[in-house]
Amino acid sequence: MDVILVWLIATSASILALVWAWRFHHQMMLADEGTEPMRAIAQSVREGAAAYLHQQNKVVTVVFLVVTVLLSVAALWLNVLSVFTPIAFLTGGLFSGLCGWFGMKTATQASSRTAAAAKDSLDSGLQIAFRSGAVMGLTVVGMGLLYLCVWFAILYYFVPLIGGEEARLSLRQISITMLTFGMGASAQALFARVGGGIFTKAADVGADLVGKVEQSLAEDSPRNPATIADNVGDNVGDVAGMGADLYESYTGSILAASALGVAAMSQQGVLGEGGDAEAAQLQAMLLPMAIAAIGIACSIAGIYAVKTDESLSQKSLLKALARGINRSCLWVMIGSVGVAMWLMPRVPGTLLLGVVPGIAVSVIVGLMAGWLIGWWTQRVTSDEYATTQHLAAQAETGPATIIIGGVADGMMSVWLPIVIISSAMLLAFGFANGGHFNDVTRFSLGLYGVGIAAVGMLSTLGITLATDAYGPIADNAGGNAEMAGLDPVVRQRTDALDSLGNTTAATGKGFAIGSAALTALALLAAYVEGVRDGFDRWGRDVASQVTGEGSYKINENLLVEKTPEGTQTYLILPSRPQTTEQTAEQAATWRQLDALEPIADGVLASSVAGQRVDIAHATLQDFLHYFDTTLMNPRVLVGIFLGAMSSFVFCAMTMRSVGRAAEGMVLEVRRQFTENPGILDGSVTPDYQRPIEISTKSAQHEMILPSLLGLLLPIAVGLLLGVGGVLGLLTGCLTSGFCLAVFMANSGGMWDNAKKYVEAGHHGGKGSPAHKAAVVGDTVGDPFKDTSGPSLNILIKLMSMVSVVVAGLIVRYSLVAYEIF
Repeated sequence: MDVILVWLIATSASILALVWAWRFHHQMMLADEGTEPMRAIAQSVREGAAAYLHQQNKVVTVVFLVVTVLLSVAALWLNVLSVFTPIAFLTGGLFSGLCGWFGMKTATQASSRTAAAAKDSLDSGLQIAFRSGAVMGLTVVGMGLLYLCVWFAILYYFVPLIGGEEARLSLRQISITMLTFGMGASAQALFARVGGGIFTKAADVGADLVGKVEQSLAEDSPRNPATIADNVGDNVGDVAGMGADLYESYTGSILAASALGVAAMSQQGVLGEGGDAEAAQLQAMLLPMAIAAIGIACSIAGIYAVKTDESLSQKSLLKALARGINRSCLWVMIGSVGVAMWLMPRVPGTLLLGVVPGIAVSVIVGLMAGWLIGWWTQRVTSDEYATTQHLAAQAETGPATIIIGGVADGMMSVWLPIVIISSAMLLAFGFANGGHFNDVTRFSLGLYGVGIAAVGMLSTLGITLATDAYGPIADNAGGNAEMAGLDPVVRQRTDALDSLGNTTAATGKGFAIGSAALTALALLAAYVEGVRDGFDRWGRDVASQVTGEGSYKINENLLVEKTPEGTQTYLILPSRPQTTEQTAEQAATWRQLDALEPIADGVLASSVAGQRVDIAHATLQDFLHYFDTTLMNPRVLVGIFLGAMSSFVFCAMTMRSVGRAAEGMVLEVRRQFTENPGILDGSVTPDYQRPIEISTKSAQHEMILPSLLGLLLPIAVGLLLGVGGVLGLLTGCLTSGFCLAVFMANSGGMWDNAKKYVEAGHHGGKGSPAHKAAVVGDTVGDPFKDTSGPSLNILIKLMSMVSVVVAGLIVRYSLVAYEIF
């Protein structure tokens, strides 16, 4: 296999994505920006969004510099992680932030152009909005894959070129080192999502409660002081935040799958006789990058399939978007089979029809899971279907009933995504390892299949993210048309595009949550590889402190062997004793041995009560046995409870933050109406900048604590409860966080589209009591679907990434490692 060829294909695909993103951006900039009022409104939104990101980046920069210093100490002084990790942490955060920034710049330029194009036809407006959203999608996949290709080249080619053969890293070391690179992207994504979500929902709640409910103003009325802030929030939350979020998911899934691939091919007996283990590891490591490259090409082709007629129905518009996504998915399925047949090592018992590797089906399983979650989200949130229509009918009896109904419907909507993700995990696992669920040697191969399924789900991100980023552009276009006083037919078209955007945004959030679940499971499995690396570093450090060769006790459950060929660390697994007397005698002999003193072979054989397992060849089950990761272990059980608790505490923090920020916004809008009565009759222009300043200041202040929860909790739990506690923490956070995120995203989407359904003329239409009740429901749902819900999937992945990065620290310096607890 030509490694250079695969690397060139992946690098070329990433550059192709960036070139096409520039092309779509250039085409959008050539379009008519509209009348002078339309340009002025768009400029105000651009300036507000840029000012917010500038303030956010100043706060994030300080946090990143502090974390980089701490990572440098851990790498250079404690030697518990790679020296490349601090640099990669900064670059990962930078690339993640750039993706959000490029997407936001494009979105703020596209809104007025979309409104202007809607004057000609519905399809013209759709083309501008959708292809501008595609700039975000293609930028994310292009920069993500390019980032990984560059770092692979540095570690695989340039490190031995500069440092010599003794500096060459093994493929396992490269995969684990690269796996830690996702932490910077995760941290940046959480700051962007939480901060942007607080900004946008504070402005939205203020605009809706005072403008619509109290003053009966129209959506995006120029008389509402919070209107510009609301439009700014759509861009900093739903565009910049989502871009950073899915960049992190995209790179995280590829990194986790690569690490699991190397681990799977390292297991003895997987390849059969005559198999080249190193070549197989390299193939398994590069396969996720190759699948991502295929996905980029298919996404670009699918974007050109999105077209519509002049029908304003949601089903017609959804069909136009589905055409592009479905074609991309089909092409990726075909391409994945081909690239898997080319790159995937031939593992006996896993070939379908004797030629197709089962891992190819795992890719298809991931794609289908993403498609099904998107379909289900559309069914439960779109106002074209019964669920949302029935919810809208409940608005006729007041805000309480529509809120109760939305909570119940959101909870009920969780069941199918859980079934889909669970089925996808089992199917991807089974197809990858040939259905050998009980074969210890093939267990890691099954986990590789789960990681590849996550890559498959995200392989069409170039077009699926375009449908999500399209939503805020269409929303801003509607606001621009309303504020600029365009013809009612233009507003009807932008309303149709906006309503479609609400559904695609809900679908995108469901997709992001589903991909987070698969990625987090892959990271959970990959965490064990980080633990393996931590033990290896610990053993080599101990070996460097002793002078003679031989075996040395590190602690009661770990020893290191130093020979002329190198250093090897051994786990001492607990085993069932043959006799009580023998166990007591062995334990006493072993306890009497001092650490770091040579142990004679005879003494070693007679004193170690448990089974010795070489770190390099230890299986996943060996590590789980070593740390006693069962539900009967209180450390694991406490970790699960803490993980489940973290999801609810995180949501409480973010919801309270939105509430406090919205309170200031409501008071400000009321103040302007009271002090300047001319605002309501249109004779006085509101002060649009003051609400932007309030949201900006609130978001910067409120985003710190929830973000620190994701960064610090895995470290605190690990130092106290050890590796078993961390595994419990990640499991609890994944399971509770996934359910909670789906519930909140779907409830919010239902309330939003129920309001749109009433505004379309049903149940009394705009200004009716039912409309005001629906607005209250939508206001409750705003932080559900745009702040807490979508931020949860980043919390899940960030805690997993932090755990992987600090695995070496936890292995060596936890209370469990010191045998205190």
